[in-house]
Amino acid sequence: MSEMEDILRQETLPKTQRSVKGVGQQLLLLQAQLKREKEERKKIIENYTSERAMRKKYYNMVEEMKGKIRVFCRIRPVNRSEATQGGAIVVDKLDDYSITVEAPRGPREFQFDKVFSARASQEELFQDVNRLMQSVIDGYNVCIFAYGQTGSGKTFTMVGDKDQKNPGIMPRSFNAIFDIMRENSSKFDFKVSAYMLELYNDRLQDLFVSQAGEAHSQTQSHGPTKRVEIKRNRKGVVFAQGAETKEASSAQELYALFQQACANRHISATRMNVESSRSHLIVGIMVESRNLTNGSVNTGKLSLVDLAGSERAAKTGAKDHQLKEANSINKSLSALGDVISALSAELPHVPYRNSKLTQVMQDSLGGNAKTLMIVNISPSEYNIDETLTSLIYATRVKAITNNAQRNVDSKEIAQLKEVCAVATCDALI
Repeated sequence: MSEMEDILRQETLPKTQRSVKGVGQQLLLLQAQLKREKEERKKIIENYTSERAMRKKYYNMVEEMKGKIRVFCRIRPVNRSEATQGGAIVVDKLDDYSITVEAPRGPREFQFDKVFSARASQEELFQDVNRLMQSVIDGYNVCIFAYGQTGSGKTFTMVGDKDQKNPGIMPRSFNAIFDIMRENSSKFDFKVSAYMLELYNDRLQDLFVSQAGEAHSQTQSHGPTKRVEIKRNRKGVVFAQGAETKEASSAQELYALFQQACANRHISATRMNVESSRSHLIVGIMVESRNLTNGSVNTGKLSLVDLAGSERAAKTGAKDHQLKEANSINKSLSALGDVISALSAELPHVPYRNSKLTQVMQDSLGGNAKTLMIVNISPSEYNIDETLTSLIYATRVKAITNNAQRNVDSKEIAQLKEVCAVATCDALI
């Protein structure tokens, strides 16, 4: 019996080993197959995501060629107040062209020409803005404006921080314009001039004239101060009649003028922002380039607009004069919203005249400018209502079509204009 048990044990053991080995090999094969399936699935998802992004990119390029206004979306980082409240983050960047918002009624997706996350730097943003500076040199009207609720990061985007360690679009634009001019100095003769205004309580004020200096001037002359009015020339280009215009021969000189203007701007602290802009800032940079070969003259205009933010008194704690400022800001932004709605719906009448702000931006929205809107939003659930409102406005702006045209005069017309200007000056003297 013992011999027979030994014989059976010796015959059974190899069969069991072979069976276990076979199962192990099958398991290894299945694991390898699963790995291949996962890799293939990953590639399919990557290809789909890449194709989806490319499709959006080419779509945006086609829309831009049609004259559609470009819209960027920038998500700011969570601030200290939001972090303290512990509110959830409800905004997420899907790809370079899309964001999703976890709204109360379910997720909503918005698409723009470019989306910048909270980690995006000022330099990254300006890389996509920089090419518009060449359009200004070429004689086009260009408008770049920031939109969003108060405290959403508009002034940081447009101006930068206080010590200019992270300069915004405005100072970077000054440098870019003079860099292009320097590169083309052998072919063109350039002249740069600027005006800087603020729309405060529905009144346009020249920021090159301080309020104290204005009051002193009024006392000395015993008459009204110089009034700034918005006008349009025959080509539909908006200009500020009565505003002081100053020439600049370098980016440093232009930035010094800009600092002078910002020092006269109305700002104050609110619950939403330590330095809240209480007015709309409008910077106009005119670049005249004379072709040294044929004498033709291009005149480009760069409009840089830092809009004051829409706000709710309950959130900002605005009282007395701040409440009056807030009402004026909200009224002008409401008028801007009416213009955006009319243009996106292609209505026959566009209510530009309802506000000085919409008059200032008439050649930028539905006009003859290459326009870029940067909608700035908060990622926090605490601001979800304002965020959705801003994104809906921005989506409407994206549907507006402009007819951008170069402002070019032949040598003969340019000379005739110079003669007429001299004759007018002589007559006034």
